[in-house]
Order: sequence, then C-alpha cells, then structure tokens
Amino acid sequence: MVSRRPESNSEATAPRSPLKSRPLRNPGQSLDEQIESLIVNDFLAWAIVPLVLWLVAALEWMASIRHVPRMPLLYVVLAAMGSAIVMWKFFRIRKRVRALKLGRDGERAVGQYLELLRADGAQVFHDVVADGFNVDHVVIARQGIFLIETKTWSKPRSRSRISTHDGGVFKDGRVIDPSPLTQAISAAGWLKQTLSESTGRKLTVWPVVLFPGWFVEPMDEKTRRQGWVLSGREFPAFLSREPSRLGAEDVSLCAFHLARYIRAKVPVAALEE
Repeated sequence: MVSRRPESNSEATAPRSPLKSRPLRNPGQSLDEQIESLIVNDFLAWAIVPLVLWLVAALEWMASIRHVPRMPLLYVVLAAMGSAIVMWKFFRIRKRVRALKLGRDGERAVGQYLELLRADGAQVFHDVVADGFNVDHVVIARQGIFLIETKTWSKPRSRSRISTHDGGVFKDGRVIDPSPLTQAISAAGWLKQTLSESTGRKLTVWPVVLFPGWFVEPMDEKTRRQGWVLSGREFPAFLSREPSRLGAEDVSLCAFHLARYIRAKVPVAALEE
C-alpha cells in the first residue's frame, strides 16, 4: 500500500493555471470585447427591467381579478416605459454593434492574409493594446517592421474607391478627416519608441493603412514616402518587393520583446478563467 502525502491547505484551495505564459491576442479581439460590453452592459442589463415589471403587472392583474386591492395600471405604465427605453437602446446599440462587427470581420480577413507571411519567416501580431488605443496588426519581417491599421467601411456605392494625394486620404474624392494615415503614423511612432527602448536598437516602423474590400488607387509619391495605403490583399505583394532590412536575429529579437509587451498587458483574470 502506497501512502500519499496529504496536500496542504494552500495546494488544495489555490489551483494554478497550467499556462506558463500569457496568451497573445487575436485579430479584432478589442472589437469583440466592445461588442460584448455593448450587448451585456448597455442592453441586457436594461432588458431585465421591463421583464420584471411585466411580471409584476401580471401578478397585479391576477390579484385585481380576485378582488384583492392592487394597482395594476401603475405597473403597466412602468412596464411600458421600461419597454420603450429598452427598444430605444436596442436600435441605438444595434447600429453600433453592426459597425463594430464590420470592423472586426475586416481585421480578421486581413489577419488571415498576414498569417500566410509566417511561411517566409515573418512574425505577425494582432490587436496590440497600447495606452488609450490599440494597433490592429504588426508584421516583423526581414523587410522591416510594419504597423498596420485596418479600416473596414461600408461602401456607399459599388464603384466607391479610396485615393491619396499629397499625404491625404480620400473616399470618393472627399478627404477623410481625421486621416487614417496620420493615425497610423502616430501609432508607428509609439511602436518605434516602445521597441527601441526595449531592444536597445535603433529601429524603423513603417505605417500601413489597409482598406479590405475597397478599390484603392495607386499611391502618389508624396503619400508613399509617409506610408502605404492599400487594399486588404495588396500588402503581401508590396512586402515581397521590399529589400531585406533585418536579419533573422533582429526579427526574433523584436518579436520576443513585442510578445513580452503584449503578454504584460493581458489581465491576470484572463489566465484564471
């Protein structure tokens, strides 16, 4: 008979996660979190209120039929008011959820194209959370470090297109304000500083804006010097034409430090679920 050493109280009551490191994020994860928050916190919490009031109103009517002194009309009014508020919030949130889902699906579609770059030794990261904003994708390859912002917008008409001129980005000839390229340039500056401080290397991060499902006209030279504005499928082809700028060790080093930063941003609760 083999005797077993009894577990201590701490071992019995404090289970530990089997994961040794925190997970990286998926494409569109921030948008998924926003969708969940909208539905759960901004809608379902309110939807419960009229349901409870309708239940109370039904009980009041039953009591009234049985000649028990009650005030069913008051609860009917309250239930109707609660229902009206919930319907207003439903239509308001539905529009926002649709926009978030469109953005999420665009990030996922772009993410699938970017994942193919791993076959050539590239390192791909999705939904990098910064302070006050998030970066949709980061590609670290021998051609350099690329910060990618994805803009998935519905089309007003089938022939709608994106164009650039003197660094500005236009939708059907109208300037987009604020400029998505300016946003990508600012985020690229943050990533450059973050990685340079972490790795101790002088690095360059190239900003890219992708428009999945849109026809994007060829960039003018001034815009091209600031960053790339492309459709969702064009990035791998543009990347393949770029010269090598990073060695395999530099790619691994930058990927290691970025992965460590991302994992540090993951809440501890995510590991305990």
